[in-house]
Amino acid sequence: MDRRKFIGQSAFIASLPFFQPVKDLLLTGKLNRIGVQLFSLPKMLDINFEAAITMLAEMGYKEAELFGPYPFSTASTQARWNNMAPALGLKGSGFFGRSIQQVREVFTKNNMSIPSLHTDIDTLQHEMGKLAEAAKALGSQYVTLPAIPEEYRKSLDDYKKTAGLFNKIGAAAKAEGIRFAYHNHGYGFKETDGKIPVRVLLDNTDPALVFLEMDVFWTSAGGADPVSYLNDYSGRYKLMHLKDMSKKMRFSGDGNNSKEWIELFPYMTTAGNGVLKLDEIVAVAQKTGVDHFIVEQDLVAEPEVALKKSFGFLHSL
Repeated sequence: MDRRKFIGQSAFIASLPFFQPVKDLLLTGKLNRIGVQLFSLPKMLDINFEAAITMLAEMGYKEAELFGPYPFSTASTQARWNNMAPALGLKGSGFFGRSIQQVREVFTKNNMSIPSLHTDIDTLQHEMGKLAEAAKALGSQYVTLPAIPEEYRKSLDDYKKTAGLFNKIGAAAKAEGIRFAYHNHGYGFKETDGKIPVRVLLDNTDPALVFLEMDVFWTSAGGADPVSYLNDYSGRYKLMHLKDMSKKMRFSGDGNNSKEWIELFPYMTTAGNGVLKLDEIVAVAQKTGVDHFIVEQDLVAEPEVALKKSFGFLHSL
């Protein structure tokens, strides 16, 4: 092929909006569109949403991932949040009392995009139309499940049934013009009856319908190797949550309950400040198809300091 023609075609493809994250990687080899999960700083967002987003943009963040519930989330989801949030010292979530248009304007003003919305399994099953409408209004490609409720994962058979449910949700999302993704927590990585539950789930879901978001901290806490999963399921992981682990830790059990998760919260630390080989993980993630690299430091103290440090480390890779 004529070199000038090739360059022209490449430039056209790279100009397409959906190609932006990949374009940045190809042109620079660095993570130029680093994102942040807003659950890292919900209290700041409660106090002054606009100022918190501006702070993130000034740090260098180009993407953000929202967390629910949202105004259109199911009543059961809203009730669970209302029962849980006070214990965490939280009030707002989703759009923090603003309209979708107001949220979009804040991010546009700060030159930030919103590739993914974290949501819940009830809303995915019963309010996909409204969820998709919000996602498209915000320019989001993915609607992402952050955790599988315990009643959906008590046995290997449950994981197979959940895989079937995921395929249905993925098909519904595709019909609406968006994508469904699953963010792994730390359960399901321990062998049960000769099989790894997470692999049962992934092996029984359709790669064209169910995409993946890897959380490197929880994957490691479950005793799994992030690099092995990236390689074994190459092309399926499209998003990644990045935070570090100050000391190599595993769940005290199989990671199936919140008590075991909370025990590990003190070991979460800024990217590059712990024992996880994030440089190696990110390098493999780039090669195997991850497009969005998102810092998540759950309810981190002093987010204005911690999130800036994480960005600095990841930007230097």
